[in-house]
Amino acid sequence: MRSDKAAVLLVVLLPAFALAKPKKTDVPAIFRNATYVYVESPDGDVMRPGLYPADRNAIEDVEDALRDWNRYTLTTRRDQAEIVIVVRKGRLTSGQLNGRVPVGQPLPSNPAPGHGPGSAGNGPGYGTEAEVGPEDDMLRVYLLDPDGKLGGPIWNRTLTDGLDEPQLLLFQQLKSAVERAYPLTTASHQSKP
Repeated sequence: MRSDKAAVLLVVLLPAFALAKPKKTDVPAIFRNATYVYVESPDGDVMRPGLYPADRNAIEDVEDALRDWNRYTLTTRRDQAEIVIVVRKGRLTSGQLNGRVPVGQPLPSNPAPGHGPGSAGNGPGYGTEAEVGPEDDMLRVYLLDPDGKLGGPIWNRTLTDGLDEPQLLLFQQLKSAVERAYPLTTASHQSKP
């Protein structure tokens, strides 16, 4: 009699188990296994001349937060990373005035095309740059393929003042999502470089 009840219960519950979906996480499995991470802005890395100063600060702040987290290892070379974090401080508009004067040479009175007013060329001259973009801060995470191209984004969030120190709310959201989906055991955390 008991085996009949167990068989009936199994027949009733089996379809429910078959239809149950595995728990979907907010972050892909690469976050569990990755070791190396690189941080940049959409306009380039922290060393790029002319990088918007707020983006440079955001890169440095996220790098500091990653060091404090100690889950991933920062790399100074993008091609060594498994994950690339791209940050951008929000701004509706921004502008920069650029000047380039070669050492020991006078500024040309009649600059070459592309090197005069309003240009952003590489030779002697002066110019301006303007940018229009979203007003919210952005943090996106990409995978780096073997050809050095970004794939994704695999995680993407925007938030007003989300990259402001000391909270770095966008980074905290990423960190919480990763830790919730892939908690570290003490042993695995200690074996991380």
